[in-house]
Amino acid sequence: MSPPVDQAALNRYVRGQSPAAEAAAVREWLVQPENQLLAQYWMQAQWDQPVNVATIPAREPDYNQLLSSLHQQLGFDSTEADTVVEASTTPRWRYWAAAASAGVLLAAGSLWWQQQHAQPAAAPLAFATPYAQTRLIQLPDGSEVTLNSHSTLRYAPGKSADQPREVWLDGEAYFSVQHLPSNQPFVVHTTAGVNVEVLGTKFTIYRRHAEAKVVLLSGKVRLTFADKRPAVIMKPGELVATVDSLPQQLVHKPVPTTQPYASWKDDKLVLDETTIAELATRLHDTYGVDVVVKDPALNERRITGTVPIGALNVLLQALQETFKLKIERQQNQIILSD
Repeated sequence: MSPPVDQAALNRYVRGQSPAAEAAAVREWLVQPENQLLAQYWMQAQWDQPVNVATIPAREPDYNQLLSSLHQQLGFDSTEADTVVEASTTPRWRYWAAAASAGVLLAAGSLWWQQQHAQPAAAPLAFATPYAQTRLIQLPDGSEVTLNSHSTLRYAPGKSADQPREVWLDGEAYFSVQHLPSNQPFVVHTTAGVNVEVLGTKFTIYRRHAEAKVVLLSGKVRLTFADKRPAVIMKPGELVATVDSLPQQLVHKPVPTTQPYASWKDDKLVLDETTIAELATRLHDTYGVDVVVKDPALNERRITGTVPIGALNVLLQALQETFKLKIERQQNQIILSD
């Protein structure tokens, strides 16, 4: 079994002090996309810590050598090299900038950490999913977010226990929020002006097509609104929906089952009296295809059942066989008929 990777293990690895087995475990851990946020968070916690004084004189560090050494540790070079550790007079953030540039952190690291030197407040970290893919994101507080396809999430950790943990969502996501002993709130912001505040619970948020939906699976959440409408307290099994063009017409109701709203994270499409028009929208949101319903009357037909989500062709075949639909695919267009 590989040694567990924690903050201390990452610190040892960056300093070149890891035993061989631990170094291999850290390398394997770093290349997993879902660990990117946690790795950056650990680095942020260390950026202003003093560096152990090395035996070399204090001088401007050779950042190219630092980065090259880290690349070698990650297997970008066939040989291993010793990591250079600079004296404590060197600003700590620049040492971690080199570390953040390694592996899956390469794209976001250096510029992000340089910004920290000029502005200590942590910049939100951004994640995105393409069409037909989902992504599990593990937040530093222990919470998990599963992004549905074609969605984006930005995260900013609270600097202290009296500040909320905040995320900004565009698209669709499933949240499993970790309750903290400090009762530090967790807030999800949407471009619909709907904000979800929670202490520990599971829920989904949908924000597309000038519409927002929140479905609570367990726990308790409080919704606040940018237009200063009264807050709404949700109970498990309830849905709240708003439409941008009709902001005052808020829908707050129980739903027969929450499965259709969260099943996508388990690679299933659960339909419960779902109209063909709603199915067409879901196909477009998930796969980025244009869906044409040949007979307008077919839009109102309702279907119930469960089909697996996978490759688009497999899903279309399952829909065709399960619901007796005729489905034609022409490049990036799907044609539905009875």
